[in-house]
Amino acid sequence: MKFFSIIGNSFGCSASGERLVSAARDGDIQEAKALLEYNPRLARYSTFGVRNSPLHYSAAQGHHEIVSLLLESGVDINMRNYRGQTALMQAGQHGHWEVLLILMLLKANIHRADYLNGGTALHLAALNGHSRCIRLLLADYIPSIADCWDILSKGSRDNGSISEFDGSALREVINRPAEGGITALHMAALNGHVESVQLLLDLGASVYEVTVEDGTTIDLIGAGSTALHYAACGGNPQCCQILIARGASLTAENGKGWNPLMVARSWHRNELEVILTIQQENQSQICPSPYISIPFMSIVKIARECGWRNNDTLPTCDDTCVVCLETKCTVAAEGCGHEFCTRCALYLCSTICISTVAQGPAGSVACPLCRHGIVSFVKLPGTKPLVKAIARTSLSLSFCTCTGEEPDFPSMTTPLRKPDFQCIKIFPPSSFRSLSCQKFPSMNFNGSRCMGASDTTPLVPCTLDLNPCKREARCSRSRIRRSTSNPERRKSWLSALNQYVTTGTGC
Repeated sequence: MKFFSIIGNSFGCSASGERLVSAARDGDIQEAKALLEYNPRLARYSTFGVRNSPLHYSAAQGHHEIVSLLLESGVDINMRNYRGQTALMQAGQHGHWEVLLILMLLKANIHRADYLNGGTALHLAALNGHSRCIRLLLADYIPSIADCWDILSKGSRDNGSISEFDGSALREVINRPAEGGITALHMAALNGHVESVQLLLDLGASVYEVTVEDGTTIDLIGAGSTALHYAACGGNPQCCQILIARGASLTAENGKGWNPLMVARSWHRNELEVILTIQQENQSQICPSPYISIPFMSIVKIARECGWRNNDTLPTCDDTCVVCLETKCTVAAEGCGHEFCTRCALYLCSTICISTVAQGPAGSVACPLCRHGIVSFVKLPGTKPLVKAIARTSLSLSFCTCTGEEPDFPSMTTPLRKPDFQCIKIFPPSSFRSLSCQKFPSMNFNGSRCMGASDTTPLVPCTLDLNPCKREARCSRSRIRRSTSNPERRKSWLSALNQYVTTGTGC
């Protein structure tokens, strides 16, 4: 009976889990709230086969409200599907920067790689040309200092005097190869994403990284190819010009003996003949990427420490944010001193492209009030650190074990039962035997054969009219255990049960 009860619970969780998956995919926030309030452990549900969780679907569709709801329910932020992809990779692949921002604030792991091709979230964002997502993924590596652009443009390796900046770590992350040695710059150049190519180069991507022969993929361009070889295959003239201006060689040959010009000819990119033929000596100076956003690291640190959502609305207070006019100010811009709430400061650094009219260093964000270039944000004195709330659940959903709070099911009543049903939680369940005890299934037995009461615990009276023989019946789990250990008692008990089922009388 316990086995069938477990199977029934798993089927019920599967149905509710599929409903939550549909709500996460369709953006139905009310349905998702109702399901998670009923059973918070549904946040850990994953579909059969592909093992996509509701967090994967909501991140892929850009439903940031449902993503926040799932994370508050205790879901693992780095949960993987069958390919090894996380919600961070799904958001980066589809360019949903709001979801990506929430995941980055909660310190999602950006180093997780796809099981099939070894690509990370940075590779997927570069593959589809989502420059803003690329910048968000590198939030912990670009310091909020005034001379950040000079350090990045010079590519100096002597950055020991700057405690917040580790140039080697940034270069390691941005030049991390996927399967076949393909970097994020290779992917962006192949698909002709000019803005992503420029941003990656500004942040330290190397034009000298080459692919390798791994024996598992079909490389039509050839092993040993640089990003310029891939740009020549893609056929975008601007990508080729930017790479050449940053030092890419026109004479570099890959494993097939092809230079970028030969690759362009093999793919019939005739418009690249002039660009890839003559190495231009005097290259025009390229302006920094509008997606650098130097103050982003400073506001991310404050948001992680003090939270980025403030539900305390202050409509009559004079100290409200000048952007949203709803919440109190928590941060101030260094330099001009204008104050904002954390959420508006995050959106300011994430959405606005850097403008040249900002009166500040390259990469600074223009203040919406005075147009002064913001390099970093500082926390206001009254801003308090965030008290971390305990997640509502941390249990997996392999099988739903019973909890201390037992739901009321009118159809699952027996003539006699214990008023307070206690179960022992076992985490995690390793087998059917290690699961905690379940309530007896929905089968109406006679009181004389009850399996849920003990000798010392008073029984809840039943509304049914029981005969004197049945009223005298008492049963306990200890008796059942003793009877199962004795073959003769077990045989007599089963005989009495069969007699009751066939004739309806047990006395």
